[in-house]
Amino acid sequence: MAKAMDLPTPGPVSLLREGLGLLELPRLLLRFPELARMPRGSGQPVMVLPGFGASDGSTFVLRSYLRFLGYQVRGWRMGVNTGQVAELLPRVRRRVASAADRAGDRVRLIGWSLGGVLAREVAREAPDLVRSVNTIGSPIVGGPKYTAVGRIYAQRGVDLDALEAEIEGREATPIRVPITAIWSRADGVVAWQACVDRRSPEVENVEVVATHLGLGFAADVYRVVAERLPR
Repeated sequence: MAKAMDLPTPGPVSLLREGLGLLELPRLLLRFPELARMPRGSGQPVMVLPGFGASDGSTFVLRSYLRFLGYQVRGWRMGVNTGQVAELLPRVRRRVASAADRAGDRVRLIGWSLGGVLAREVAREAPDLVRSVNTIGSPIVGGPKYTAVGRIYAQRGVDLDALEAEIEGREATPIRVPITAIWSRADGVVAWQACVDRRSPEVENVEVVATHLGLGFAADVYRVVAERLPR
């Protein structure tokens, strides 16, 4: 297993390839007949969390698909994800607690990029509220350090090395709910190695082919999520 300090950071060329993510939408439409045959839900609560700098609008297509399958789906309804995990985490946890209380069932959490980091931390702190977690291109190793937006955090005065150490320390408390970690070698925003979970006791790492921006609209991602949610 590679040490965190050995992980690469996506460069400018990788970022240029992110424009190819737009191709995932027509591919998604072409594969909808297949996706329509995925296992059906029966009203189970699902919450989808957006990535850094994004809002519920970015997850509209995924949420619509999961509603089509029969799940009770919510966005996070907190505006733009500012990336301030320490400030956002208590608010997300309260929303998950409210959703679980209304449904009378633990919530299935799906998080794209930084949204997956938040989903994992809610599951770590409150496993009684969370049925399962699906992360999609989420930087679970090192936080922003091994991402293309790390420099933004550094400009804000964030010590990336100290933050990485803090994240590593949280792993001393394992996540005790099932996790599916979806990742792609074509990810031009987050180093794919940082998206692979090698710590959690109940984790399945699944590789797909898509850019980081394309992950939210990739048919293979939708298929994996649809297959895992009923488990």
